[in-house]
Amino acid sequence: MAAPPRPHPLARAKAAQWADRAVQALWDKGVTPKPPLDPDYLWQVGSRGFDTEDERSIRSDAEVDDFRERLDRLCASLRDEAQLNALGHTMAYGQLTSAIRKRHALGRLWRDEPGLARADIAPPIIVIGQMRAGTTRLHRLLAADPRHAGTRFCNSHDPVPATPDLRPLKARAALILARRINPWLETIHPFGATRIDEEIGWLAGALSPATFETQWRIPSFTAWNEARDARPIYVEFSRILRTDASTMGNAHRPRVLKCPQFSEDLPNLRAQFPNARFVVTHRDHEDVLDSSVSLVSSQMAFQSDHADLSAIRTEWRRKLVLRDERLQAQLTPETDGVVHVDFDALGHDWQAEIARTYAEWGIELSREALLAMVREQHIAAAGHHHRHRTDITRFGLSQNRAKA
Repeated sequence: MAAPPRPHPLARAKAAQWADRAVQALWDKGVTPKPPLDPDYLWQVGSRGFDTEDERSIRSDAEVDDFRERLDRLCASLRDEAQLNALGHTMAYGQLTSAIRKRHALGRLWRDEPGLARADIAPPIIVIGQMRAGTTRLHRLLAADPRHAGTRFCNSHDPVPATPDLRPLKARAALILARRINPWLETIHPFGATRIDEEIGWLAGALSPATFETQWRIPSFTAWNEARDARPIYVEFSRILRTDASTMGNAHRPRVLKCPQFSEDLPNLRAQFPNARFVVTHRDHEDVLDSSVSLVSSQMAFQSDHADLSAIRTEWRRKLVLRDERLQAQLTPETDGVVHVDFDALGHDWQAEIARTYAEWGIELSREALLAMVREQHIAAAGHHHRHRTDITRFGLSQNRAKA
């Protein structure tokens, strides 16, 4: 179903407005209490039904302490800075209790089957680049190769395997709700319950800021994280990847990984996957900024009554510069195993860019791989996200920029 017109970057859908009023009314009338964004309270809810040993499991003291400190600081930032409305407060509560629950569920799994977290996997292929710089397009093209593997959205959303596997159904239901709250979701990023997608859910489960800072104004948590060693996050990420590859039966195939947050955390990412191949996407900085501001605005608009477009633009200009600096310090043109891809070149002739990428890696681009990529490109061509270009032009986010 086509999305309604989006009149402004901070526009809200009627469903989001209704949900916000409904939740606030329930609190005001005492029908249900407003859940505090307090670490102890959230922990009590999220850990319900698990043993205390599930928190630790095979994790080190440093990893346990890191998660706890992240939760404390994120909660403080949400309470003191985010200025959440009722819907935003509810979504923060849901996401944090879910992260605690999944962390315990993974811990319980690894206590029973520790080999899953240590399973051998093929060296991954990692797509690096700013969000809105063509990383999703390149990610899905590379993952379409039958010799490679990708992460399903439902597996990123919930990394805990189960039999029967109901994650596709749960993810489909979650996406239906998300599209009601934010009907412009698909115009910014095309989703699908079992479609290949980034592993941002695995990072969020370890309380990396990747998904949170695009939804909420949490400057103190963001600043603290940028100065923080991310090693515990990527140790957990590696365990989840190995578990997912083992349970999905594709550990022998290189997993194509992608998340813009990787640009900030490359030393720790490379430490976990020292034999990985990297492909870096590049796009005009102002184009990336315009598109990023549009994405972040669409997420913040319905979770706070105080979202400010100018403040969003200032913060994400800073964030993009930081990521560029860290990326350039780690992956220079001389770094082995790294291919650089231009956004415009990928849009002009994606087959030529893919062929060049494979050639630089010394990999044959097989007929089967190319046919699979053509099918993926046809799916992408039918998506609603192409409308985002028109939206950005109409918003006038950058007077002389028209591409999204």
